Amino acid sequence: MDTALDAEALRARLVAPNGPYAALDVVATTASTNADLAKAAAEGAKDRTVLIALEQSAGQGRRGRTWSSPRGGLYLSVLFRPSGVPPKQLPWLNLIAGLALVRVARSVGVEASLKWPNDLLLGPKGEKGAGILSEITAGVAQAVVVGIGLNVAKLPDDVQPAPGGLAPTSLEDVGAAELDRGELAFRLLAELAVLEGVWRKNGGDAVESGVLEEYLEHSATVGERVRVELAGGLQLEGTAQRIEPDGTLVVRGTDGVDHGVSAGDVVHLRPA
Repeated sequence: MDTALDAEALRARLVAPNGPYAALDVVATTASTNADLAKAAAEGAKDRTVLIALEQSAGQGRRGRTWSSPRGGLYLSVLFRPSGVPPKQLPWLNLIAGLALVRVARSVGVEASLKWPNDLLLGPKGEKGAGILSEITAGVAQAVVVGIGLNVAKLPDDVQPAPGGLAPTSLEDVGAAELDRGELAFRLLAELAVLEGVWRKNGGDAVESGVLEEYLEHSATVGERVRVELAGGLQLEGTAQRIEPDGTLVVRGTDGVDHGVSAGDVVHLRPA
């Protein structure tokens, strides 16, 4: 077991009664932490259960894509059961995870911003340092698994660009002051618990909880020319105007009409 991810040490700091989580496990390898926690949710796993893997053999990204999970990264999933939050607000868990990542990146001296809905951009070039995949667990009432993959160690040369050609990077590649994965895992989970807790306490209201305002402060998408790749091969090109209280991205298309987008791959278009 990698001593940088000491499960007992993390439990001592993060699991009740000393911390906000119900359970936390670290495994050497698994196919997908999201898939494992979705199965656990169906079997009755508690709210705020955490699974961390040193490596994933079949990590999943958006639309079923393979999620590259080389050793040296931080791969974790958290099961949330946010009772009292309207189902339409659950997509905010994906954006809240992004805010937690920004807080962690900035705590280690790295410039960070967010590409809606699920990418952490690092460094002056705005390269992809982390991805997020949140999934509402089928057949399990009010259960959402939030998966996060954060690149920590220097990336191997053969890591492929993200969809849309977004270049990959890591905390080490952009000169982070802290690379200990145990400490990074603690900071990330602590920030995630704080943000999710305030959001949940406010019934999932992104305005009252402050998460919408904080997200807009760190958005690399709002104000940019974008192309949104939608289901069925459709595309929407225009300028990202704002993010709505339900987490929807509003894009003013080339037709001058505002379009609400709840899901899709966003490509930032460089000025001509």
